[in-house]
Amino acid sequence: MPKVGFTLFVAALLSALAAMPARAEVRILGSMGGRVGPFIDLFDEVRASGERVVIDGPCMSACTLVLSVVPNDRICVTRRAVLGFHAARSMDRRGRLYAEPEASELVLEAYPAAVRGWIRRRGGLSSRLLLLRGRELTAIYPSCR
Repeated sequence: MPKVGFTLFVAALLSALAAMPARAEVRILGSMGGRVGPFIDLFDEVRASGERVVIDGPCMSACTLVLSVVPNDRICVTRRAVLGFHAARSMDRRGRLYAEPEASELVLEAYPAAVRGWIRRRGGLSSRLLLLRGRELTAIYPSCR
């Protein structure tokens, strides 16, 4: 995700968190991902807030780390939710992407067991995007009420 897009996503989410009464919801309407660190920081704040997370659109790449940070019982999904997983990668000084196998393994191990199993049954994390949605997703996370 471009830095500006991520910054707007974070600003909107943090602004919503500040304005919400306790036990409200945080909605993920769409995120293409981005750098891991800022997402971890953001989801740490969401976890500490006690808010429930409603995934209501695409949550790709680093956005899926919400599953590793926020407790499972505080996450639900709508019919529009789509989670996208791929192997970790970094960019060198020339802008070329390269694989980060150790980081990929750490990320995989941080996901809840049901998500890890789903990813492994599809060949594991690789450069190919794995999409978890529909019935497969609601078999792992409850539909939002």
